[in-house]
Amino acid sequence: MSFSPALASYGLAVRLLAPFAGLWLKSRARKGKEDASRLEERFGRYAQARPTGAVIWFHAASVGESGVALSQIEAMAARAPSLSFLISTGTRTSAELVARRATPRVTHVYAPLDSACAVRRFLNHWRPDLGVFVESELWPNLILAAEARRMPLALVNARMSPKSLARWRRWRAAGARLLKAFAFVAAADARTAEALSDVRSAAVPMLGNLKLAAPAPRIDAAARATLSEQIGARPVWLAASTHEGEDEIALAAHATLRAKEPSALLIIAPRHPERGEAIAALAGGAPRRSRFEPIGNANVYVADTLGELGLFYALAPVSLVAGSLLPHLKGHNPIEPAKLNSAILTGPHVESFQDVFGALSAAGGAKLTPDADSIASAVLTLWRDEAARTRQLDAARAATAQGAGALETTVERLLQLAPPNATAKAAHASA
Repeated sequence: MSFSPALASYGLAVRLLAPFAGLWLKSRARKGKEDASRLEERFGRYAQARPTGAVIWFHAASVGESGVALSQIEAMAARAPSLSFLISTGTRTSAELVARRATPRVTHVYAPLDSACAVRRFLNHWRPDLGVFVESELWPNLILAAEARRMPLALVNARMSPKSLARWRRWRAAGARLLKAFAFVAAADARTAEALSDVRSAAVPMLGNLKLAAPAPRIDAAARATLSEQIGARPVWLAASTHEGEDEIALAAHATLRAKEPSALLIIAPRHPERGEAIAALAGGAPRRSRFEPIGNANVYVADTLGELGLFYALAPVSLVAGSLLPHLKGHNPIEPAKLNSAILTGPHVESFQDVFGALSAAGGAKLTPDADSIASAVLTLWRDEAARTRQLDAARAATAQGAGALETTVERLLQLAPPNATAKAAHASA
């Protein structure tokens, strides 16, 4: 096993920074980026007991990866009723998603810090029988500690940007060492499969993107009915998951639209809901969802809540999937609008979801709109030409229906790694 200077340097840096982790987490909690009531989970301390029997652990980063994990959990649970599941994630939005969608056999925790003590407490307490890492959420100490306990590990739906893959090739010894820990690795796209095969010195199959297999999110019917009544017959569009600097572009597009459709309504759903107040001020005092303010006659409505993006996709016949209009951004997942009948617009900067947008664009299921003028023109066309909107929606649905085979193959492989007749294990106290 070759020595990796990168992993050694990483380990040293973590040890030096670990004493300051508490201050860092409390600072993030004050900004709303951490759940202050659950910070102990970051240190590997839990109020929940370990379930008896076999526990399959999924480790995901945020909302998109959590959706992939939940789809696999649902499929595995249907085939193996004795299994229990643990899902560790890193964001409050992902915790909200799991809370809404998970079954009683699923326990959610916040991912432990990648320090030796936190990782040891996590593994001592939960003692998973199989660890499944989703996409690119690879923490070296967590992986190597799990491997040291002879825990089977899998990396599924591996999907990395060109910059990330270049780093893997540059730090080849570190990449090879981490990939060696996984009994099963599968990629979401050909680019990632080729690069990981090179680093791992073993073929990594390209099964397809598991995000395409995710079901449409559940929608609160009562909330949808209330908002639909408030909107009425007004033409409406959504700017979803906006970042700072994109709201101005959406508002400029909306000003152009209102010159032709004076009653038009723009819903802005910021990626980070804490920006709601600033966006409302930018839009001249627009009403905000988080303050339970009705839409009324406003021409802009700020949807600054967690976990409701699907609701707004379902309300809007046209949606701009933001995080794509500025060069430093890398795009967001377009699967939800595709499955909720909202025609998709996107900016050009979609590096993190290039494979999905590539499939959508090739099929005619998404339209590139790089600036305010093109956004306004596309929205107006899709409002007025129902046949064109229907063609785009049909193409998007067809493109996103291709994940079923990848899900089936992945679940089969994971069940092969899971213990067939795991004996019951009592909860282990946190260290």
